[in-house]
Amino acid sequence: MMITTRFATFLCLAFAATFSLAADRLVFDPPADTANGRHIVLISGDEEYRTEESCPMLGKILSQRHGFKCTVLFAIDKETGVINPNDNTNIPGLESLADADLMIIGTRWRVLPDEQMAPILDYLNAGKPVIGFRTSTHAFKSGKYGGYNWANFGINVIGENWHSHHGRHKVQGGRAVVVPENADHPVLNSVSDIYTASDIYGVVHLDQEAATVLLRGAVIAALDPNAPIVEGPVNDPMMPLAWLKSYKSPSGETEGKVFATTAGAAVDLLSEDLRRLFVNAAYFLTDQEVPEKADVSFVDPYDPSFYGFQPADYYPKRGLKPEDFELGKSAKTIE
Repeated sequence: MMITTRFATFLCLAFAATFSLAADRLVFDPPADTANGRHIVLISGDEEYRTEESCPMLGKILSQRHGFKCTVLFAIDKETGVINPNDNTNIPGLESLADADLMIIGTRWRVLPDEQMAPILDYLNAGKPVIGFRTSTHAFKSGKYGGYNWANFGINVIGENWHSHHGRHKVQGGRAVVVPENADHPVLNSVSDIYTASDIYGVVHLDQEAATVLLRGAVIAALDPNAPIVEGPVNDPMMPLAWLKSYKSPSGETEGKVFATTAGAAVDLLSEDLRRLFVNAAYFLTDQEVPEKADVSFVDPYDPSFYGFQPADYYPKRGLKPEDFELGKSAKTIE
């Protein structure tokens, strides 16, 4: 009996070393022998592209395969505690940014209270690095907290605000095309074949002379990775799909580094090379050597929902909580 009890205690301690849970967030600790000392905060919260599914998956890969501590935050219904991206006013846990080395954000038109905006403002004023994906171009709908125009977070930090769907939404997909002069950039290590079921975004405000454009997005004829590239003006020129740039802090006193991609629907991240692009960028922005071919195999099965807006009762009926994405669990698609 004593041996059984000690073994059970060992198992509990081993599990706690890799995963911990607050009611409103996930924290994935890396295995002790691979920990690199960096902390990433992944911020989900959009009504269309299912970041509540993609961010836990990425957090598991970054922590269990690459040694990052990862905290994953969600849009939480204040009354029920379930994940509800249709509530754009609440993302608890943003104080986790205080000791973060990297912020990954994929929110869409959030309107957060001042106490939740404060950690984001402090993070940006410290000039810390950012990965912004898909709807991070329009991460916040409004707000003047700290004297900053949050509606223009996209242009001021990411490089572009919401502009347009480039190509026919839900009809024409996208394919990444490597920019030849930047093909040797370490963020592109073992990255070339990316298909996006989400369409290409229009990008018109990015300063392409100051930024380093790594990938362009070709509009393809269908939501099919084998579909041909559409001929004509829609792809002449091709829109930037992924880039690196710097941003000036809201205080104007510091600068930080940004990696941005307009890809990143949950279904897009079925692409191995797109997952690798995120992992490579995380290494690069935290001043580590980028692997030649980073392991981006799924830690748990990944069955992402297709993108699209959902009615008000969808998320309450689904009833997912952060614990449904803990290590060893996978939230399955429901329709």
